[in-house]
Amino acid sequence: RGLGDVYKRQVTVWKPHVTVAAIAEQQNRFLMVEERVDGQLVYNQPAGHLDPGESLTAAVIRETYEETAWKFQPEALVGIQLWRHPVHGDSYLRVSFCGSCVEHDSGQPLDTGIEQALWLSPDELMDNQHKLRSPMVMRTIEEYLAGKRYSMDILEHIAADFSR
Repeated sequence: RGLGDVYKRQVTVWKPHVTVAAIAEQQNRFLMVEERVDGQLVYNQPAGHLDPGESLTAAVIRETYEETAWKFQPEALVGIQLWRHPVHGDSYLRVSFCGSCVEHDSGQPLDTGIEQALWLSPDELMDNQHKLRSPMVMRTIEEYLAGKRYSMDILEHIAADFSR
């Protein structure tokens, strides 16, 4: 086989979806969203995709506000998970933050697909595992409850500078 054969082969590029999630706890209850996905009501942390040019921290603040109307202040990383959806095969690289909800804006409409924001206990989440959007939801709660916290200093957002 010549070098030309290498160029003729079609190359598939794997591109995981980069997402963020917020873990906020108040009085042993976690901020969750009930959302409609593929016609089913499921529970998830406030979470979503990273927008172009956006930092991971800005994304988790934005997604939490859009989905719950709570202003989220990230304080630490809880984990980074890579998960492949068993049905459609898409991969998700999820960065989970824990932090505080500092203010609620009751006039803020919630994102399309979000039915409601609610606070659920760990027991309520365990009893409803069949309703969790993905295994990452309970995994991050368990990691949070186990005390896993990583400094946000590890995150670095490098903006493009094409002036050089």
